[in-house]
Amino acid sequence: MIEAKELTKRYAGRTAVDGISFDVAQGEIVGFLGPNGAGKSTTLRILTCFLSASEGSAKVAGFDIYEDSIEVRKRIGYMPENVPLYPDMRVIEYLKFRAQIKGLRYREAKWAVEEAMDICSLTEVNKKIISTLSKGYKQRVGLADALVNKPELLILDEPTNGLDPNQIRQSRELIKRLGERHTILISTHILSEVEMTCNRVIILDRGKIKASDTPQNLIRRLRQPGAVLLEIKGKTDQAVKKVQSIEGVKEVTKNEQRNGWLSLSIVTDPNIDIREEIFDLTLKEKWKVRELASRTASLEDAFVDLVQSGAVATASETGTSEKEAADA
Repeated sequence: MIEAKELTKRYAGRTAVDGISFDVAQGEIVGFLGPNGAGKSTTLRILTCFLSASEGSAKVAGFDIYEDSIEVRKRIGYMPENVPLYPDMRVIEYLKFRAQIKGLRYREAKWAVEEAMDICSLTEVNKKIISTLSKGYKQRVGLADALVNKPELLILDEPTNGLDPNQIRQSRELIKRLGERHTILISTHILSEVEMTCNRVIILDRGKIKASDTPQNLIRRLRQPGAVLLEIKGKTDQAVKKVQSIEGVKEVTKNEQRNGWLSLSIVTDPNIDIREEIFDLTLKEKWKVRELASRTASLEDAFVDLVQSGAVATASETGTSEKEAADA
């Protein structure tokens, strides 16, 4: 569906996108992640023909974004971060207007608008003035606009920006349903949403691709140590020293002790599961156990790990300190 090769975008004094190449297969839901200024929105605007690249090439549904830009736009539904709506129009009027701009004839536009409103749960507000709608409903109108021409590819730039937790959950379920009929490329800062909705993740940092894999595989590649939480009661005066003696334990931190219960945070080698050894130790020492659990790594951990490692690498290459690289 998308084939990008060596895409580069330069502005005066800086390079926003630096020779990135990636593919998105038909039917995939791909998360496009990166810190602020990483080049995500610039890449999306190039793919949607809003911006021209300085170098490189890209195809959408087999059509070149330079030579066949009109054909590319016909096959894309694009929802930018700040949805540009006409606030004085009614919802149904706006969507019919947008459908006709996209080349749909009157009767075709009517059915397409009704379907888009149904998918985005806008039927009950279809005659309301857009300026009177909540932020969540305005986002839905923007999404319905992207859907009205029944595109093969949906490109969503921060679709849950400014929404409350309940609206974010509704948007997540909607994106999952849309993924059954559309290829979706979604840029967002909410990593938990990506972990639950996307088949694959592309992480961009400083204009370059740092990783492209499934969320599960990215988590497995973490370089960060693991963590185990232990809460015990009994003769625990030597607990820290005894836990530290277990192979694979790197650090033990004593947390607050309340009502005789001692809580320990244990940093471990990420490749070793020490919970069985800890349990055997608690039996040997006759400690009562209220909690023994490993902290499950998340996509957020993988994201931070990859981006921070990139900052450290940049610092070592340029001779700057880690702090200077992080502040840049």
